[in-house]
Amino acid sequence: MSGTNTVNSKVTYRRLLSYTFQSKGVFAMSVFSMILVAMSQPAFAALLQPMLDGGFVDKDPEVIRWIPAAVIAVFLVRASAGFASDYGMTWIGRVVILKLRDQMFSHLIYMPNKYYDNTSTGETISRFTYDVEQLANASTTAVTILIKDTLMIAGLIGWMFYLSPMLAAVFLVLGPLMALIVTLVSRRFRAISRRIQKTMGSLTHVLEESVQGQRVVKIFGGQDYELQRFAESNNSNRVHHMKLLVSTSLSTSILQVIVAFALAGIIYVAIQEGLKDNLTAGTFTAYITAATMLFAPVKRLTNINAVIQRGVAAAESVFSFLDIDPEQDRGSHISKQVKGEINIENLTFAYGEQHEKPVLDNINLHIKAGETTAFVGRSGSGKSTLVNLIPRLYHGYKGKILLDGVELDEYRIKNLRQHITYVGQEIVLFNDTLERNIAYGADWASPEDVKKAADSAHALEFIERLPEGMQSIAGERGVLLSGGQRQRLAIARALLKNAPVLILDEATSALDTESEKAIQSALDTLTKNRTTLVIAHRLSTIENADRIVVMDSGKIVEVGTHQQLIVNGGVYSALHNTQFNETETREQPQGECDEEGKY
Repeated sequence: MSGTNTVNSKVTYRRLLSYTFQSKGVFAMSVFSMILVAMSQPAFAALLQPMLDGGFVDKDPEVIRWIPAAVIAVFLVRASAGFASDYGMTWIGRVVILKLRDQMFSHLIYMPNKYYDNTSTGETISRFTYDVEQLANASTTAVTILIKDTLMIAGLIGWMFYLSPMLAAVFLVLGPLMALIVTLVSRRFRAISRRIQKTMGSLTHVLEESVQGQRVVKIFGGQDYELQRFAESNNSNRVHHMKLLVSTSLSTSILQVIVAFALAGIIYVAIQEGLKDNLTAGTFTAYITAATMLFAPVKRLTNINAVIQRGVAAAESVFSFLDIDPEQDRGSHISKQVKGEINIENLTFAYGEQHEKPVLDNINLHIKAGETTAFVGRSGSGKSTLVNLIPRLYHGYKGKILLDGVELDEYRIKNLRQHITYVGQEIVLFNDTLERNIAYGADWASPEDVKKAADSAHALEFIERLPEGMQSIAGERGVLLSGGQRQRLAIARALLKNAPVLILDEATSALDTESEKAIQSALDTLTKNRTTLVIAHRLSTIENADRIVVMDSGKIVEVGTHQQLIVNGGVYSALHNTQFNETETREQPQGECDEEGKY
């Protein structure tokens, strides 16, 4: 199992590095600069031998003359090459982040509804923020250290071999032990990094829910509960970060101790009588300096292992997201205009394999073009699911759904949705101007078109009272507007699109009585000569529908007009009587009280 994980990690890391290698020119320049930086270390160590032997022991004037210039040259090369490599790799890192986030967002907006149903918003946001940053560090910072420090170590050991092969062999003997430690620690790094990602997703999820539901939190006194949830996620994140730090520090310390033993062994061997005559003071000092210089790159290479494993864990999360199949769009049919006739034949649908009972069971229905059809039923009857299949928000149903005689799957999905407009119970407004919210997706619309739609939806009357009019900001999710105002903006958006198929999900539910009458009048105008599908919760709003489809447990149990269904005395009649009695009870006037306060 661990072997398979290792292979998968290598494949993931190679896929990650492919983003780095896309900037070939900058990467090549950075690598060349890293080589210069790496070679500057053994170059400086090499200068110590002639400086000591030629300058201090032999008093050679030629050596005394060129050594200072050589030292300056080495450090100038190191400084300029270091800047070039750091800048180049940082530039590549930000480009990797830019490309990945663009790619992820382009993928996100075409994700099927099932992804949104099964994934929390916090988890998705965490992928875009935390995971991508970790991934970029592994693809650039880690690569920089791997290349530069590996070359540095190779250069230093090469110089040590040149000076004394016997002394350098001490380091090679301990090499396999160091490699084994790095391999064992890598597995733990990767496992902890995956847990850190999960805690970040959980942390973001709790934060997002608390912000969006802040009114419920306050009114229902949920502050203590939310504080506890956040504290648990926050502490879990801290604990796993500390575990990662412990593993990193221990592995680094152990490797440094191994290097120290190697250095002690070198010194011991060097002072033996058999070697004393073969080493000059300059050679030994240069050798010890080179050996000491190994500590820093070895430590960085050990620490960078944690960065790589965090990056691999983050890459697994990001790439698993990118590998999710987007919405299926295999159709090729494009229609400039449709009448709006809908045929549903033997339709059966379930949300997933775990649902043994289908949500929709053998639905057959014909909706004429321009007809207003209302869907009613108890909660969970399948009416919303049925209507959501029309714009292809879900796939995988059995049977057929046809629009103007063409199966929905045969349409290009973008073309299909151009013929459908929607006003929902949950109003979605963006933190933008009212004008842009109304004209969302309608780049062709002029300010006059937007104003006309707002007027028809009775939204213009409150928009013109605002200081900035159409340029007023709606706020996040329309928080700066009342429920009725948000609903009217959504209706204006649907009016502006002017599509032949209209879906209304209780579009007047958030309006007061006065606004409801005005909007109902606008909706009556909107639904003329359009195929309108109404998901009804209050039966009083659909009494004038051409047909009413009554659903129960995923099946159609009744179809007819309001009058026909009342006369039939079936499910619809029972629902209507229940709502009518509740309304009558709420509106029944109370008796007048006498002077003593008694009725």
